Amino acid sequence: MKRRLAREIAVQSLYQMEMNEVSAAVAVNMLINEASEENETDVVIRDADTMRTYVTDIVKETWNQKEAIDGLLVDYLKGWQISRLSRVDRQILRLATFEMVFREDVPAKVAVNEAIELSKHFGTDESGKFVNGVLGRMIQEVNTLKEKLS
Repeated sequence: MKRRLAREIAVQSLYQMEMNEVSAAVAVNMLINEASEENETDVVIRDADTMRTYVTDIVKETWNQKEAIDGLLVDYLKGWQISRLSRVDRQILRLATFEMVFREDVPAKVAVNEAIELSKHFGTDESGKFVNGVLGRMIQEVNTLKEKLS
């Protein structure tokens, strides 16, 4: 299973959940089925069941920690409010923060790098720089943040 693809589906699922008020399972299933059937991008999902389970778990966990994550992000969004961010940037920042602070199996640097790539792919021309700036400040204090929330 490719984690980059899993993160792409996770960001899209979080976006769907916020826009359409659907559950994680519904959003993930829709996106994985769509990717498997249409496959316009030549994306091959080798083990859809494993991907579905993994993505559903991280999406549910991210969504369940949304308030805590947003509370952390507020301190690093210099001059911005969560509600004023683009929906795409918001979901990317939430997923990256979740991976950095709440997961032990993802190195913080990997979470940041993946978030930057996702923001370049899904966001605007400025999204990559913005996400890098926010998460770059956060990564310097990630151990303190983990302790604070444990």
